[in-house]
Amino acid sequence: MANRRRPTGPRKPAKNKLPATSVRDFRNLLEEALSACDDQGRKWSDARWGCYAFYDYDGEPIYVGQTNEKLRTRIRRHLTNQRTDAVAMRILDVFEVADMELWPLWEYEGLTKKADAKGYKAARAHLDSIEYTAYLEAIKTSRFRAILNEKIPPLSEPTALPQSKRFSLISDETRKERGHPDVRIARRAETISRLAAVAHERGEVSPGLRRVLVIQAVRLAYISAARLAYVEGRPEPSPSAIDVEGLVGTVLYEPSDPHGRKDKDESEAEDEAAEGQEDD
Repeated sequence: MANRRRPTGPRKPAKNKLPATSVRDFRNLLEEALSACDDQGRKWSDARWGCYAFYDYDGEPIYVGQTNEKLRTRIRRHLTNQRTDAVAMRILDVFEVADMELWPLWEYEGLTKKADAKGYKAARAHLDSIEYTAYLEAIKTSRFRAILNEKIPPLSEPTALPQSKRFSLISDETRKERGHPDVRIARRAETISRLAAVAHERGEVSPGLRRVLVIQAVRLAYISAARLAYVEGRPEPSPSAIDVEGLVGTVLYEPSDPHGRKDKDESEAEDEAAEGQEDD
């Protein structure tokens, strides 16, 4: 039998070498953040129940969410696999995420719906309250008094937030590359175009998606105006020059569903996954 020779030529590269340098840097820092431990040796992202927030290159809060699936699972779905509804619908641009913050709820680690239905329901209510409180804090610290949540968290009684940890997800080199105002203006305009295309192609989209489209346009208008002021040697314009509430109405509750949660792609999928884990 003749000896088979291995074909000569370039070798197939490893998958983790294929992304651009800035993408690899982002994912490396994300993995470091997901592996970071608190003072008790627990990985922050290992908590099954908890809330999270994303911030842009200016430290501006842009998105708040919750999970009872596991923080690391939800974060990865947002920032790497692009499988969450917020990313698929072009609401959240991963390239705009510079920092993230995690609020784990360790007290519910062993809780299952099957073993304690009443406790599980109470935990869900507490999780909603934590998310709504984090959302209100984000609105309060936002220069526009609005963020990019398609679905505003259920209207809940504000509560004390648990200990949190904030992580940077971009390197100095990435900040120089992607943080330039002209790059961000172009990227934000592209995001708006894609989001508008989703609204056009699907036709029947949520009011929240159309609200996000307006808020993204406000963010684009402001960064463009700030860039113009810089070029002309003027002070940055005041964010109060744009009345977001006048444009989109209240952002403190969902007018069509203030106390509920109808975003089935997000929350009900999590419940089904969590219940599946309980059955295993």
